[in-house]
Amino acid sequence: MRRPQVIIIGAGFVGLNAAKKLRKAPVDVLIIDQNNYHTFQPLLYQVATAALEPTDIAYQVRGVFRGQRNFRFMQGKVTGVDWANQDVVLESGAAVHYDYLVLGAGAVYTDFGTPGVKEHGFLLKTLEEANNLRSHILQQFELASIHPELIDEGILNFVIVGGGPTGVEMAGALVELFHVLKNDYPEVDMKKVKVTLLESSDEILTPYRPRSRVYALETLRGRGVDMMLNSRVSAVDENQVVLQDGRTIPTKTLIWAAGVRASPLVDVLGLELDRGFRVKVNEDLSVPGKTNAEGKPNVFVAGDMSGAKDREGMFYPQVATVAIQQGQHAGRTIAALEAGQPTKPFSYFDKGIMAIIGRNSGIAELSPKLGGFKLRGFLGWLGWLFIHLIYLPGHQNRFNAFTNWTYNYFTYDRHVRLINYMSEKEAVRESTKGAPEHPGRVEV
Repeated sequence: MRRPQVIIIGAGFVGLNAAKKLRKAPVDVLIIDQNNYHTFQPLLYQVATAALEPTDIAYQVRGVFRGQRNFRFMQGKVTGVDWANQDVVLESGAAVHYDYLVLGAGAVYTDFGTPGVKEHGFLLKTLEEANNLRSHILQQFELASIHPELIDEGILNFVIVGGGPTGVEMAGALVELFHVLKNDYPEVDMKKVKVTLLESSDEILTPYRPRSRVYALETLRGRGVDMMLNSRVSAVDENQVVLQDGRTIPTKTLIWAAGVRASPLVDVLGLELDRGFRVKVNEDLSVPGKTNAEGKPNVFVAGDMSGAKDREGMFYPQVATVAIQQGQHAGRTIAALEAGQPTKPFSYFDKGIMAIIGRNSGIAELSPKLGGFKLRGFLGWLGWLFIHLIYLPGHQNRFNAFTNWTYNYFTYDRHVRLINYMSEKEAVRESTKGAPEHPGRVEV
C-alpha cells in the first residue's frame, strides 16, 4: 500500500526539523533543495571573516537523517507547484507528487530598490556568498600591499548596511580580523583601514533592551567602528556609497544586511501574500484553501516564508529559533492528521535573544519564562558560543567550530585566510576590481 508522501522544500531549519518530527509517522518524507547540505546561517559571517571554515557550518543533508528509513533527499531547484495535481515542479521539468507539502525555502536579503546594491553589494545568505566575501576582503589587502595609492580611494573602507544582529556581529568580527591581518601585511598602514556601519534609524539592535543597545553601540565605537545612525543609502556604485543627504563614502566593499523578504519562490506560487512577501497562513501554519480529497489541510508554510502572527497580531521574527519550532510544528501536525487527530495552533516559546559584538563582548537576554536574565560582556559572549555549538548540526562540525574558536582566542590568529572564490566568474571580477588600469608587472 502506497504511503502518503510529504515533500519539504528547503533543507534549512524548517526542513530538517519537520522531517525529524516525521521519523515515526506512517509517511514517506522527501526534502528538495538546490544544495545537498544544510547551512547554519547564523555563523555565515564567521566564514566571511575567516574564523570558521565553510565546512564547519555545513552538513550533508543525507548524513543528518542517516538511519531514518522513511527519508529521502533530492537535489533540485523548485520553480513552482501544480496545485490541481499536487505536484512540485522542478527546473529540470520533472514533477514530484505530494500528499502533504511544507514550504520552508527561507528568505533572501532585499535591497528595497536601492540602485546598485544588486550589482555591487555583498550579501550573507549562502555559503558561496560568505566564502566569496572572505576572498574579496583578503583580496583588498593584497591589492593594497601592491598598490598603496588605492588606499586613499577607499579600497580598505568596509561599509556594512544594517544595524541588526548580522550587521553588528559582522562589524565586530571584521575589526578582529584586521588585528590578525596586520601581521600578514606589515607594509599596509592599518590605521587607514576603516569599518563603517550604516543604520537608517537612530538605534541599533532594536529588538534588544535599551541598555543592551547602548552597550553594543559603545563597544563597537570603542573598537574603532564608525557608527553612522540615521543614515540611509540612496545608491551604490563600484567605487562608493551615496547617502540620502548627499554624502559619499568611498568603498569597494559594501556588505548589505539591511532587511529580508521571503524567498522569491513565493512570487510564482499564486498564494495570498502579506507584508514582506510572507504567505498568509492559518493558526496551525496551513495555507487557507489548500486541502486534500478528505478536506484535511495539506500545505504548510513555516519559517521566514510564513506569515504567521502572534496573539498581538505581530509577525514572528525571521530568526532560526522560530524556523526550528515552526518546522517541528508542521511535522507534528502532519503526523497528527495521519493519525486522525485535529490540528493545533502554533505557539512560539521565546527563549530570548543574543548577539556578540566581538571578542569577550556579547549580549544575551533570556525571556521571562526562563527567568529574564540579562548577560552582557564576557558572560554574554560565552553564552552565545555555547548556544550556537548546541544548535550546530553534526558532532564533527561542533568539534571543528570549538577547536577553531579556541585556537583563534588563545593565539589571536585566524588560519582560514584563503582567497578561494567559489565561482570562476566572481574570481575574475574580483581579481581586477580596484586595480589601476596599467598596474605594471608584478614579480612573484
